[in-house]
Amino acid sequence: MSVQPARNALTLDGRVLSYLDFGGTGRPLLALHGHLSEGSSFTDLAAALGPDWRVIAPDQRGHGDSDRAGDYTRDGYLADLIALLAHLGTERTVVLGHSLGGVNAFHLAAEHPSLVEAFINVDAPADLPDHGASPLAFVLGFPYTAATRDELLAACGPMAPAVAPGLRPLADGTGWRLPFHPQDTVDSETLVHGDHWKQWLTSTCPALLLHGLRSQALPTPQALAMAERRPTTAYRALDTDHFVLQADPQGSAALVREFLAGL
Repeated sequence: MSVQPARNALTLDGRVLSYLDFGGTGRPLLALHGHLSEGSSFTDLAAALGPDWRVIAPDQRGHGDSDRAGDYTRDGYLADLIALLAHLGTERTVVLGHSLGGVNAFHLAAEHPSLVEAFINVDAPADLPDHGASPLAFVLGFPYTAATRDELLAACGPMAPAVAPGLRPLADGTGWRLPFHPQDTVDSETLVHGDHWKQWLTSTCPALLLHGLRSQALPTPQALAMAERRPTTAYRALDTDHFVLQADPQGSAALVREFLAGL
């Protein structure tokens, strides 16, 4: 049974950060989505983890119902998460993140260890080389807004079915917008490229690396090296692509529950 979350928000320097709270009295789990996604992507996982875990899933800056930001650096993303945890009154939490969210999760654990009890990295690499053009550069051909929903979907071409559930009406009623800004997305994705080994290896809390064996982002040799080089890290793999939680929701939920039960 799906869980109907409450949508809440806080304002940071005049910018809205929106988040979904799946409720309950369980322990807090902060769930961080990847690029082109949003907090609602964790609805099925939240249902699978309840009632032991209260899932909090922000729309990270520039995504979903959260406002666009002036920068998409790691410092910016982490500042939002720290402010959100303070707003919630959460002193210590488990963090789960996919892709961009996974990188943000293990950076938070490395740089603010007092806030993170444990983390789950879903298919986010410790080293993401820059091979030139962003793999998300195709979104630069999408308009951010259009007069009608159908017009916006048509402009997205083959990606229309994927983006359709997240389209939003503009606040002034003049049209529709994407749940992400194309240029912001490419800027953010470009900034996540690089060597994150230092941050991956810095923290000492328990961690789960959940890997898709057919991942487009995390090669198997690197995933195995990440698990081997970082103590207190469990490695689990599923026969999926990069989008592990969506490709195998039952298998991934079972592995997440297994890890959480051991904390």
